[in-house]
Amino acid sequence: MKKLSSLIILSAILATGCSSTKKEAMPEEREHENIKRDYEVRDASSNSRPGWVEDAEVWANGHGKDIKKFRFFSFETEPKVSRSISCNIAKANARADIAGEIATFIDKSLATTTEGNANIDENNPHIESLKQYVENTLAEKVQALIHGAAVVKTYWEKRKYLKKKGAKKDFTGWTCAVFLRMPNGRLQSAIEEAANFVVKKADPEIKAKVKKAMNDASNNFVKAKKGEI
Repeated sequence: MKKLSSLIILSAILATGCSSTKKEAMPEEREHENIKRDYEVRDASSNSRPGWVEDAEVWANGHGKDIKKFRFFSFETEPKVSRSISCNIAKANARADIAGEIATFIDKSLATTTEGNANIDENNPHIESLKQYVENTLAEKVQALIHGAAVVKTYWEKRKYLKKKGAKKDFTGWTCAVFLRMPNGRLQSAIEEAANFVVKKADPEIKAKVKKAMNDASNNFVKAKKGEI
């Protein structure tokens, strides 16, 4: 009987400990789910905010989209004065956003090549000129290469921004998000051409190093989007 009583008491203590652990974890979850916004959603194109707005690639992978044939992107506007203006801007700027992603990836690849590389001096004017080209010009040039990126989904929200919730002033604004897919082949071609722009722009002294950094840029871009590198 004593052994049985001890086991019952021990079980009760363990159960209480487990219960306390769960209770301690809950506030953090509730806090995360109840993030305070400075607006209220008064209307929307669907009852729930689509997951693809936050991460198009992850959403596509989890919803059976053909990720071998296509790459997926999303773009959401800042609040605008009307729904039509917001959605027109989203559709117009989405491709520019893809070009910007490519240019940013190439910029990071270039930075990785120059940092800590004794053969490439970061203070070299040729390096500085190449970096400025990538940062200021490449995205615009790449945008012309973004062919075949099609808008397949659209989502909009009508928001009432309120001073009492933290907004600078009370106003109504519309945001719009678009979900795009682009054939892998065309995306790879765009990235490879972008990489070639950078290699051609590089000074002869560093061209070989830059070319090496740009090798397999299209596959590395996809891996980076998946979080694999």
